[in-house]
Amino acid sequence: MNSVTPSRTSAVRGEDSLNLEALLEWANESGVGLHGPLELLQFQGGASNLTYLVTDSAGTAYVLRKPPHGVKAASAHDMGREARVLSALSPVLATAPNVIAYCEDSEVLGTPFYLMEYIEGFILSTSIPPELNTSEGAVRLLCESMVDALAQLHQINVSEVGLTELDRGDGYVDRQISGWSKRYRDSRTPDVPDAESLMAWLANNQPPDVEHSLIHGDWRFDNLVLDSHGELIGILDWEMSTVGDPCMDLGAAMAYWVQADDDPAFSSFRMQPSDAPGMLTRSEVVERYMTFMGGEVAESLRVHWDFYEIYGIFRLAVIIQQIWARYQSGATTNPRFSGFGQVVNILITRAQNKLPNPIT
Repeated sequence: MNSVTPSRTSAVRGEDSLNLEALLEWANESGVGLHGPLELLQFQGGASNLTYLVTDSAGTAYVLRKPPHGVKAASAHDMGREARVLSALSPVLATAPNVIAYCEDSEVLGTPFYLMEYIEGFILSTSIPPELNTSEGAVRLLCESMVDALAQLHQINVSEVGLTELDRGDGYVDRQISGWSKRYRDSRTPDVPDAESLMAWLANNQPPDVEHSLIHGDWRFDNLVLDSHGELIGILDWEMSTVGDPCMDLGAAMAYWVQADDDPAFSSFRMQPSDAPGMLTRSEVVERYMTFMGGEVAESLRVHWDFYEIYGIFRLAVIIQQIWARYQSGATTNPRFSGFGQVVNILITRAQNKLPNPIT
């Protein structure tokens, strides 16, 4: 059994508790074969779907993924879709966790969920653990392998792995801009900007779609599992994966990338060690990715990088705003979200300041 580090787990928050007796009954009826009583811990990090470590009395451990209680199965919370993606990828992508079982019956735990294998290793958060080689050379190699893995993912043949159902055809860029703009308007609270000028610029400056690639949708270090040598052995959190323009996926990934010379406000909520000595800068990440991909992808990034970068920042602002709106409404009481309104303001300002004619 492979196994993600227990150091990233904590006691389950009251609002996120699960009926372990119902889970055990379902598991045994489904042939999973867990032995009660079950032990449950909750993984730290992540702000959308909930992730738990489930251990039975025999020491067998699985990861359980489910949406927050009361959340409908929108695309970002569709457990069946996420399980299908992983099941399709695991035969061809060694870093895709194996799905053990999927449950679509909301009567069991309140929402659909699935169990997957538990991969033992290191997940980088704000710093690189001392157990890994932290020399500048080793950190650079680690960063380069992260970039290369994203490019390799984007080169998977979607038809060959049976995921053409995720491809909605041309118009991906437009769907992303209109979709994220609607989500921002729908979740906006009075303490954040209206961002109408920013959304108008994105709508009016869209580049044409480039390729139809499998994209991860949430590519960052804390969704990657490393072994003790810093090698990538697991890719997690596929909830936003789809088929679309790979340039947009890179833009989304770079929204999280804080480097050493960034302004203090943006640097204050750094979530990964992207500013560690040896890490590539954003421009170096883009250059390496372009070299790996080549062709139309590289050319579109060369010509339209401003658009992809601004899109990524705005998209991240919307994701955080949706959580902030849930926190303000009382739908979640997780104290991690108490400062998310300020983060939204910082990100919207950052995106606006990167426009060719910054909004003042």
